[in-house]
Amino acid sequence: MSQQLENIEEQLANHKLSQDDYTHIKEILGREPNLVELGVFSAMWSEHCSYKSSKVHLKGFPTKAPWVIQGPGENAGVIDIGDGYAAVFKMESHNHPSFIEPYQGAATGVGGIMRDIFTMGARPIANLNALRFGNIMNDDKVSAHQRYLVRGVTEGIGGYGNCMGVPTIGGETSFDECYNGNILVNAFTLGLAKSDEIFYGKAEGTGNPVMYVGAKTGRDGLGGAVMSSDSFTEESKSLRPTVQVGDPFTEKLLLEACLELFKTDFVVGIQDMGAAGLTSSSFEMAGRSGSGMIMHLDKIPAREEGMSAYDFMLSESQERMLLCAKKGSEQAIIDIFEKWDLDAAVVGEVTDTGNMELFWHGQKCAEVPVDPVSEEAPELNRPMSKPAYLDALASVNINDFDKVSNQVAFETLTTSMEVVDKSWVYMQYDSMVQTNTIKNGGMLDASVVRVKENGKALAMSADCNVRYCYIDPKGGAAAAVMEAGRNVAMSGARPLAVTDCLNYGNPENPEVMWQFGEGCLGIKEACAQLSTPVIGGNVSLYNETNGVSVFPTPSIATVGVNDDQNNVLMSSFQTEGNLLYLVGASASEFGGSLYMKEIYNTVAGELPKIDYEQELALWDLVIEANKKNLLECAKDASSGGVAIALAKMAATSGLGCAVTMSVEDERDIFSESMSRAIIEVKPQNAQAFEAMLHGIVFEKIGTVGGKSIQVNDVSLGLATLKNNYFNTFKQVIERDI
Repeated sequence: MSQQLENIEEQLANHKLSQDDYTHIKEILGREPNLVELGVFSAMWSEHCSYKSSKVHLKGFPTKAPWVIQGPGENAGVIDIGDGYAAVFKMESHNHPSFIEPYQGAATGVGGIMRDIFTMGARPIANLNALRFGNIMNDDKVSAHQRYLVRGVTEGIGGYGNCMGVPTIGGETSFDECYNGNILVNAFTLGLAKSDEIFYGKAEGTGNPVMYVGAKTGRDGLGGAVMSSDSFTEESKSLRPTVQVGDPFTEKLLLEACLELFKTDFVVGIQDMGAAGLTSSSFEMAGRSGSGMIMHLDKIPAREEGMSAYDFMLSESQERMLLCAKKGSEQAIIDIFEKWDLDAAVVGEVTDTGNMELFWHGQKCAEVPVDPVSEEAPELNRPMSKPAYLDALASVNINDFDKVSNQVAFETLTTSMEVVDKSWVYMQYDSMVQTNTIKNGGMLDASVVRVKENGKALAMSADCNVRYCYIDPKGGAAAAVMEAGRNVAMSGARPLAVTDCLNYGNPENPEVMWQFGEGCLGIKEACAQLSTPVIGGNVSLYNETNGVSVFPTPSIATVGVNDDQNNVLMSSFQTEGNLLYLVGASASEFGGSLYMKEIYNTVAGELPKIDYEQELALWDLVIEANKKNLLECAKDASSGGVAIALAKMAATSGLGCAVTMSVEDERDIFSESMSRAIIEVKPQNAQAFEAMLHGIVFEKIGTVGGKSIQVNDVSLGLATLKNNYFNTFKQVIERDI
């Protein structure tokens, strides 16, 4: 065994372990750990891998439904989409690495989530991302740095996804000062597989070989999982070596090699080496089947000289997999990977000891029982307290401020970074590769791909209104579930399941922990009420710099199925002369609204009312009316209200509209009441559509057409609107170039 540790206090600090953790480790081992063993526990008990602060709140998420094949606990979740096919999808964060090194941080986030998908046996067919940046508008150092981060992250996502031949078809990009110290990069991938050909991450069958495949291991990303389990300070800029370096060309080869391998019967289980690399993949594979494992670390292909056993266990080098194979198939597997110019080596075997036994040049360098590493990881019930700021926010009302004319407000909101088109970002992504994209970035609301194999379409949307989550952490999280589902439903697809990225601040702050707990309650409630179970996801804590945490940001990605790929509903105006309806009840609801933020620089007020019955009624109406071919387009009215939804529809279609909406207060055209949509209908279908609206509040508000957008007392020419919508972001983001 390796030599015993010296300078225990310093080693524990370096590995982000407490004295209590160390005592627990000694109890598990029955002795003092050595450096390799301490590294293993440090990685597996990090916030990133063990969910130690969040686990207690994640219990009770709705995870089951007749269409769910695999829920949380695997590399990705799986749902049945009919005709023998399954959608495999997940979203994960790469926040800390992307803030330190935006290009590689974002690129390896995309690479990692794609590996999670194809390790399940699915070919990735679509990427989304949810990106949050700080203020990019000013001429100061902070905004200049944020613009640099936007450019780097965008380039990293595009560079990796494009090389992989997987279309990036949508997502969201938003900006708020709360992200000045911590940007958020959440990556989502969806893959397609046959529902009876899903592969799982397990290692079982005593004597079966354990094989390493993919790229060689280096020292990059060493300690990445531990780094992502702490807050940032000024010194964090020195953490660049903890950021992994990606190679999309190697990953493309790995994808094809794995998919070829999956056509054989050689594989018992396979696991991506993501956070904590070989440590997490080996312990998770053995843990899922209650087995043990022997690994010879000196047999792992290395790309650097002088690497130690510790380096091999904790490196987060990219494009690598660990697999458990059927005994006797080793050479056939090696042949497949060598054909694709990838390394493959037998590095160990499955045992029945329940222990992970690590060898270094024939000498045992570590022995750790598998189950306690995961089963006995600290489960913290951290102190929680309602944030003091909330009471003061709730009493703030739009009438506390001087009135601004609707025309001025409209022109201000249509140039808001949240509203304007982000084509500068998404044009760097290949959205049409694989030739299945029906609705991509810039086409509003959900993104959609066709499934050639069964004639259906898959709709997906990633959403979170962070202002809502700040003023009401529970209701805001529920609203994110509602909006992501609503966007999917507006394309004519039935929302079926969600994956999440729960991005929060420092869990050692009781107010942040309260925000997190409330957010989980909101997701549980909304997912249960809307029948969209959570089938996987990710928690990212410690999104804090110099004591300032980000707003609660529970990003929700929802996936739904449309039974007919030829009947996907668009979200912008289609034909002059068509009628426009506003479906859903409106009220003066401005809490957390874009209006309050842009006009008064205030994030406050009471959250708009949540009504799950109204939400489901809207979904059902649009889905069923679309099946009857009664609708031309549907767009949800959310951020910025009806006026801004109409502005987006007009700008993206090049068609104007004349709308008169009933209001109690003239500013209600910007109100953000939930569960509403603007729906376009041909005049000849109006009667049949209105017959379906029994029990649902609706109003016929106007028609499509003309050279301007007119909403009550607001009017703007299409040429000006389109210039504002399509050119503003480019002008801002290229300011320093």
